[in-house]
Amino acid sequence: MTDDPSTATDDATHATGADADGSPDAEGSADSGGSADPGSSAEAGTAVRRGRFSGGPAREFLSSLDADAAIFEADLAVDRAHVVMLAEQGIVDDATAGEILAALDDVAAAGHGALSGGEDVHEAIETAVIERVGPDGGRMHTARSRNDEVATCIRYRLREDVLEAIAATLTLREALLEVASEHVETTMPGYTHLQPAQPTTVAHYLLSYEGTVARDTARLLDAYGRVNRSPLGAAAFAGTPFDVDRDRTAELLGFDGTVRNSMDASSSRDFLTEAATALATLSTTLSGLAEDLILFSNKGFIDLSDDYSSTSSIMPQKKNPDTLELTRGVAGDAIGEATGTLSLLKGLPRAYNRDLQRAHAGVFEVAGDVAEATRVAAGAVATADWNEGTLADAAGEGFSTATGVADLLAAAGLPFRTAHEVVAEAAPAIDDGDSPATAAETVDEAARSVLGESLFAYVGRDEVERALDPAESVASRDSAGGPAPDAVRDALAAAADALEEDSATRDARRSSLAAAAESLEAEVASYA
Repeated sequence: MTDDPSTATDDATHATGADADGSPDAEGSADSGGSADPGSSAEAGTAVRRGRFSGGPAREFLSSLDADAAIFEADLAVDRAHVVMLAEQGIVDDATAGEILAALDDVAAAGHGALSGGEDVHEAIETAVIERVGPDGGRMHTARSRNDEVATCIRYRLREDVLEAIAATLTLREALLEVASEHVETTMPGYTHLQPAQPTTVAHYLLSYEGTVARDTARLLDAYGRVNRSPLGAAAFAGTPFDVDRDRTAELLGFDGTVRNSMDASSSRDFLTEAATALATLSTTLSGLAEDLILFSNKGFIDLSDDYSSTSSIMPQKKNPDTLELTRGVAGDAIGEATGTLSLLKGLPRAYNRDLQRAHAGVFEVAGDVAEATRVAAGAVATADWNEGTLADAAGEGFSTATGVADLLAAAGLPFRTAHEVVAEAAPAIDDGDSPATAAETVDEAARSVLGESLFAYVGRDEVERALDPAESVASRDSAGGPAPDAVRDALAAAADALEEDSATRDARRSSLAAAAESLEAEVASYA
């Protein structure tokens, strides 16, 4: 992925020629970065570099060919669409276009590994085409630069990664909803600061993550919309004198439109930072979920499936949550990549700078890692066993129903801060094993100390005992989005509808890309 060197020196360009229709040919266009016969110089070797720029000790450092395996298929698609457009516009004759397209098929069949050396995949593919077709193979580069070419390839590949990440979030949300629907009334402890806080339910807990992952889906869908715009036709950054049809190449490649300003199109990488940040945010969600499940496993609240665990090499009794630990670890990579991408871009002037060569490979890698971690988290959630008895026993630990008693007193007319003081006075004397009746007596003693009168002057004994029962406490919290069973069932239905809508959106985008690929294949075949 390198800047087009075609205007760097007279030594690097051909004399201007003309096609049969009078148009300047690719080799002669300063915008095209056209190619000479690679056999014209002993040092040539590639379609672009020759003469004083053909070698040197830094040539390996400049090369991105190995890393470009990630965009090999993307580059072939971009090449094909560009050549079809050139033929349709009369810039390249149909016969030459057919020869180039056939050569591209040969290159595709041979694979990335068969490419000879070069600075990048774009140069290597063009060189391979010229080797098969002859100098006319260089016409494939007419009216474009490697700048707009690579920007298009990155977007073409990245949108696939984003769609895969979106699909993984949908799978995780489905797993969260399915397990939540099975545990609407399963009480469990809720924590703040890792201290027992208030009782809740497994369903309410899992829905808290489903809501977060749903926003992760939304961020990725939004990012996709800005990724899926075509820069092709912007050339180096200042457009081209050729009568190109940028909308046509965008259509053939399945883009939703173009990045219109040619300088913006070739040089901007904000779409990379947006995708990287959305992936990092998703990975942070996964890290929190993984941490919770690791702690729950430690407490005996859940049993992880053997499929998502491992054992020790020396301690055979161990069952370790290794996959979740790795899921948690992926967040560090994703956050680092998002930060690194922003740092790389922060000081670059317009338009193209070679720094951009290093801007995307890590994002591709992290996208794959985050998508895989998301699917692993979904599997761990779907296959874990929730130990309902252990969870119910722990739900009231640490006097977690204290707030319910304070709320009860406040509802009876006592100022909440006064009610809070009463319950706080009782808290040190209440043990986890105390029954609701025993705990109610303890709170009554505290009320006599703070208020100078019995607790039961304000509320009935039965009401207090119900408030002290974890299951009753949960049932009373029926505000929208709360843990009460009816509120949770409403939330489950709404979340299922949103999941279905997001799935349909993702499927539509996938279908649109498939249709474009089929259309491009048909157009290419017409030149055979």
